[in-house]
Order: sequence, then C-alpha cells, then structure tokens
Amino acid sequence: QVRPAGPAMGSLGRCLARSLLRGQPGPSRPPGPRCYGSAPPELQEKTLVLVKPDAVQRRLVGNVIQRFERRGFKLVAMKLLQADQGLLDKHYQQLRQKPFYPALLAYMTSGPLVAMVRGRDGGFGGPGGVRWGAQVSPVPQVWEGYNVVRSTRAMVGDTDSATAAAGTIRGDFSMHVSRNVVHASDSVETAQREIGFWFQRDELVAWESGDQDYTYGP
Repeated sequence: QVRPAGPAMGSLGRCLARSLLRGQPGPSRPPGPRCYGSAPPELQEKTLVLVKPDAVQRRLVGNVIQRFERRGFKLVAMKLLQADQGLLDKHYQQLRQKPFYPALLAYMTSGPLVAMVRGRDGGFGGPGGVRWGAQVSPVPQVWEGYNVVRSTRAMVGDTDSATAAAGTIRGDFSMHVSRNVVHASDSVETAQREIGFWFQRDELVAWESGDQDYTYGP
C-alpha cells in the first residue's frame, strides 16, 4: 500500500504519491491540485538542435523555434554561428569516411546556422516509470522532461524528406535529403557529446519555467 506523502516530503513527494495512487480503486487517492513544476535535474534531458544553413537562408528559423515552443520545450541555449570544418569534423566524426562527406561539409559551411540546446521540465505525463539513477520506480506517469531526445526526433521527422511525415519539421519544410533543414541528436549519449562540441558549459542557462504560474496564477 502506498501512503500519501507528508509535508516533510515536499511537493515532489506529494506529486509522486498522487501518481502512484492514480488509478487505484477506492478513496485512497490523496486530494490536491494537479502537479506542476520542474523535474529534478537528473530527469531533465537536453538535446542539440541545429537549424541548418538552408533553413537560415530560407528564413525558417522562427518556424522551427515556434514548433518547439508550442510543444513546451524549454530553450537552454541558442546562438547563430558560421561553423568551420574543425567543428563539423567532430560533430560528424562517424561520417568522415563516407563518400558524401565533402558535399555535406560544403553544405554545412555554406552559410550561418543556428545551434540550440532544448530541454523540457513539464509535469508528469506519458507511460513508464520515473528514473532515479540506475533505478526505475514503478510510477505510472513519467516526467515529460525525461523524453526530450525521443520527442525531438519525432518532431523533426525522417532524414529523407520524401519519407518525412507531414506535420514534422522536415516533412513540412525540407526540399531534399541533402537540404533537410534541421539536425537533432539521435540518443541521450549523442546529445551530451554534441552539446559539448557546440556550447561551453557556461553558455547553458539553467532556469525554471514559470509558465504554469503565468497561466494559472499563484
């Protein structure tokens, strides 16, 4: 049996307790408002998004940013820059021996791009369990912030514009597989590595979203 969290456990404990009891029969579900607020730092995934030179030239930066804002992703860092070969060699290290790499390099250095780090610190949502280090607690809902990489990849769509679904960024804006508008990290480990290539640690801004307070009041 799950006992409701007491005052000493704080808002996170109360949210976890309510989530554990959600869906159980009887009057055991503790009353209280819906849980909002930030996920603990260890549950806050971050991912790298690059708005590529073709998208910058086509004035699509605002469209890409708007997609993420509408879905509740938090901006952690952003800058406009001209990427050089040294940076791209690190970013695309697994592709450097491919025959198409010179063309890819020429494309990615053809003009400025926008690099962003995106995160999410929404409330509970979606199936799964809350991960604490190597342990996964059997909570029927998971912090949305834990699935940033996977959610971002779904928003971006397939690499090939011909197979990218309508409603995804590539599906709506990409013109060709070699001009596919955006890059998004493909795993948590890759995201951590790629963010380190493009940003210094002190360029990542840690801030707590107050949108729930602005929307619903104190």
